[in-house]
Amino acid sequence: MCPIRLLIVDDHPVVRAGLVGMLASQPDFEVVGEAADGEEALRKCMELRPDVVLMDLRMPRMDGVTAIEHIRRQWPEIHVLVLTTYDTDADILRAIEAGATGYLLKDAPREELYRAVRAAARGEAVLAPPVAAKLMEQMRYPGEERLSARELEILTLVAQGKSNKEIAKHLHISQATVKSHLLNIYDKLGVSDRTAAVTEALKRGYIRLE
Repeated sequence: MCPIRLLIVDDHPVVRAGLVGMLASQPDFEVVGEAADGEEALRKCMELRPDVVLMDLRMPRMDGVTAIEHIRRQWPEIHVLVLTTYDTDADILRAIEAGATGYLLKDAPREELYRAVRAAARGEAVLAPPVAAKLMEQMRYPGEERLSARELEILTLVAQGKSNKEIAKHLHISQATVKSHLLNIYDKLGVSDRTAAVTEALKRGYIRLE
């Protein structure tokens, strides 16, 4: 049986080296390449055509979510397993909406990682227990109007103290669009200003302060 061909994408060389060593211990895995950001990941996907990409989310030049969107559009046979330290609602939703097959946290036990890689190679969805719990929480109140992935992303940036101008620049959208999203957020959360929106979102577990 052919081994599962893996591409590891993470901007930290030590993390990549650790994953290579860990995954190489499994006879049915073959690490065929590494990449330090999303742009390099796309080049390596074109060159190597791995079966599974282990993708970090927050990287320079091109982040993981953007890379996932490109990979799933150009090479739908390649499955992407997110491997990250971030488990906020915004990160989870954006990654899954982009087409990630699974979402695992970096503190997962190695046996859980091995099982997740094998499941991803079969095209099976796999979620870390904390991630699955967050998604279940979002489904618990079907009548409640949920924040979109973009709204969660903007609210997270607001919580980090960024102005509308800074958010617009970061997301490559206009300040008017940012303001429109904020108004929608206020309406959905039943608040009237930025501070109240962040407070309410933290209370509901939609976002968290790093």
